[in-house]
Parts: sequence; structure tokens; C-alpha cells
Amino acid sequence: MSHFFAYLARMKLIQRWGLMRNTEQENVQEHCLQVAIIGHALATIKNRLFGGDVNPDQVVTLAVFHEIGEVITGDLATPIKYFNPQIKKAYHDIDKVAKERLFRMIPEDLRQDYQEIVFTEQADATHKVIVKAADKIAAYLKCVEELKTGNQEFSQAAKTIKEDIEKFDLPEVHYFMGTFVPSFSLTLDELN
Repeated sequence: MSHFFAYLARMKLIQRWGLMRNTEQENVQEHCLQVAIIGHALATIKNRLFGGDVNPDQVVTLAVFHEIGEVITGDLATPIKYFNPQIKKAYHDIDKVAKERLFRMIPEDLRQDYQEIVFTEQADATHKVIVKAADKIAAYLKCVEELKTGNQEFSQAAKTIKEDIEKFDLPEVHYFMGTFVPSFSLTLDELN
């Protein structure tokens, strides 16, 4: 018997943004789906418009699994996770232990198929960067949606995350931000 997928099903129980007042809660499973959707778009944009040669399906897969360690560790808020180099390293080590524990739950006959998915640091560098960019964009969109409801709790996070996104030297990221992100500030009536 393997508990791997039973653990992954618990992603929906891990709430994000735990230190901030949210008008709409977001769980890790929802976040991973949004990162996968955005990652697919970034990979497609890169391939179609900027001469890329990346596998959108692999990006989606990595994005879906990119937070699986949190079913064991929980979600540690970014200000804590990156408070100083020692905490950052300790969190990375804890996340690695969590992923190793999950990986050992996979039947041995299937492990080779999940190696790169669980341990994303082993994945192709281009795919990893796209997932990282999609992760930042998803976090920024959460801030935009909270700000749209009048929740100023997310104003500094939005500014900081947008600055992080602008540091990506990827034309597909800039294209996505300019083409798709402005719509997230609109109401349903304005979208129609």
C-alpha cells in the first residue's frame, strides 16, 4: 500500500498566506493549478513568439507538483522563509527531507518516473525557470485580486513580487504580464 497520493490529496488542506488577512482563502492545491496554467501559457508563448523549444506538458507537470513538500511541512510564509540565510537553508533542508519521505512512498517500480517531478532541482533548467516565473506571477495575481476587494494587506507584497517578476529576463514573462495580467483588475461586468 502506498500513501503517496493520499498525502498529495491533502494539498487542498494547506492554506497559503497564513500571516495575512485574506478576503479569499487560497490553498496549495489551488495555487499549484494556477501555476500550472500560467506555466503552460509561458511555455507556449516562449515557443510560438520567441523561438523557444520547451515542453509545455513538462512545465505543467513540474508546476502541479512544485509544492508537494508542504503536505508535510505546511506553508511557511515568505517573510519567514527568507528572513536570513540560515532560515532559508534550514527550510530548504526541511523541504528536501519532506520530499524524500514522499518519494519513498512511491512504489519502487514507478520511482524513476517521479524522480524529476518530486525533486524539481533535477529538472531541465529552462522548465524550472518557467515554473518559478509562473509561481511568482500566481502570487502577484493573488495580491491583485485581494487589492481589488480593497484589502490593502497585500499592497506591499504586490509591489515586492512585481519587482521580482520584472527581474526575470524572459520575454514570455513580460508578454504575459502586459497581455493577460491587466484583466485581473477588472470586474466581471468590465470583462464582459
